[in-house]
Amino acid sequence: MGFLDTERAVLDALLPGLDAELARHRLADLERTGSPAVAAFREAGGAALLVPRQNTGIGADPLQAVRLQRAVGARCPSLAVATTMHHFSVASLVEAAKNGAGFEWMLLEAIVGKRMLLASGFSEGHTGQSILRPGIRAVRRGGEVVLNGSKKPCSLARSMDLLTASVVMTDEAGTERLGVAIVPADTPGVSVRPFWRSTVLAGAESEEVVLENVVLDPQMVVLTEVTADSVLDSLNVAGFLWFELLMTAGYLGTASALVERVLRQGRAPAAVRAALVTELDASMLAVEAVARTMGESPDRGEPLLVAALTARYAAQDAIARTTTAALEALGGMSFVGSDEGAYLASAAAGLNFHPPSRGRMAEQLCAVLDGGPLRVG
Repeated sequence: MGFLDTERAVLDALLPGLDAELARHRLADLERTGSPAVAAFREAGGAALLVPRQNTGIGADPLQAVRLQRAVGARCPSLAVATTMHHFSVASLVEAAKNGAGFEWMLLEAIVGKRMLLASGFSEGHTGQSILRPGIRAVRRGGEVVLNGSKKPCSLARSMDLLTASVVMTDEAGTERLGVAIVPADTPGVSVRPFWRSTVLAGAESEEVVLENVVLDPQMVVLTEVTADSVLDSLNVAGFLWFELLMTAGYLGTASALVERVLRQGRAPAAVRAALVTELDASMLAVEAVARTMGESPDRGEPLLVAALTARYAAQDAIARTTTAALEALGGMSFVGSDEGAYLASAAAGLNFHPPSRGRMAEQLCAVLDGGPLRVG
């Protein structure tokens, strides 16, 4: 088996034609604003990947999903980032449906039938702020819920059919609780503003989504048992698990695209080429180990999330080492002749900036080692 053959075989099996469609475009065209990649993903039926089969979806298990996401990241880093947010949102809906009132299942089937894409408005992008403190507030007014606030950056902002957003809402007892709001993109009061200025990952459509007096039916807001800065409940643990695994796999794919160029060039010593593959494949094996356990066990508790975070932070280090070494192995003329190598190295570094950051989690992870509960800040 060649490098990335396993991952591309999974992608071809679950989303036939997507890999070939992405491969026929130049990297620069896929990564620019207005990229054709999102439309190709929709056309290939990617919206249904994590929707259970009983709801007419593809029903990919966690191991299949992370392998597929590595393959996507190797073709189009922006698409891997954007679709991770969609998959994470769908997985959260599936988890919510286990104890929901029933509309979640109807929504999942609509996602498949209409090939709907979900943007994820969960809190991130605010330095020093807890990711459990959303930028969107929900208020009850009579028989309705009204949302105000914004999410930036928000991937798939231009192509979304639905926004799934974390909100803070005061319950009947006066306690602020976290919830998940499901907002159709065409709801009055929803708008998109330019936000992403970098050319790196511009194809992910990461803009600002603004909600101004957005009125929802109460059943479109699912309250959790989590209060800001508190221990996570099962819905949040499951969501974070999917997010960390899929995002890590996607960025490992981006770094793999750079290593693949070194392998095809064939000029670097065998020891260098083997070391590059070993670094990335070892990191992917860690991700796969967590994904396999996640798929085999119904208990998706804190220990598994700690394992996912461990794999993610280890992958960050492996990506940093391999992208630097791969650029050196490609040589100066390759660097001068094309900006693809430098672009892939820059894009792969993006994993460092997704929540929860290693710096904010260091104390919490040490507390877990001392027998305490996991808190995500």
